Amino acid sequence: MTTDSAPAELQTADIMELLRLLPHRYPFLLVDRIVAIDGDNSAIGIKNVTINEPHFNGHFPGQPVMPGVLIIEAMAQTAGAICIRSVPGNSPSLVYFMTIDEAKFRRPVVPGDRLEIHVNKLKKRGSIWRFACEAKVDGVLVAEAVISAMMSPKPAA
Repeated sequence: MTTDSAPAELQTADIMELLRLLPHRYPFLLVDRIVAIDGDNSAIGIKNVTINEPHFNGHFPGQPVMPGVLIIEAMAQTAGAICIRSVPGNSPSLVYFMTIDEAKFRRPVVPGDRLEIHVNKLKKRGSIWRFACEAKVDGVLVAEAVISAMMSPKPAA
């Protein structure tokens, strides 16, 4: 006898939930929402890229391009939200970026683009997490990397 189980419903996180989970604030909060979260396995984050962001003043005048390091940071923030959501009761925690491997930038990201950030857990051992990440615009791969991070309790104020 075979039993079919329904797939788990994907969760989301709007900007208010991200502000609760992540310590980042303007101008360094680089994820606007998470449209799909599959437990602690994967997530898809969204960053709407606008000309009003301060880094475009100098990168590059007359031809604005989102710095690659900020695309990587958007990946890390999306992954960090997964890590913190995995803690029972979402107890106050910080996620520290540890490594970037296999980073590749395939095409520029410019104002008006909608950056879709895909993160997939590769491994978790203790407080260390490793993720495969891809950033896409209109379904086209623009950047990818493998990142690792460590969770730590938030220090008392």
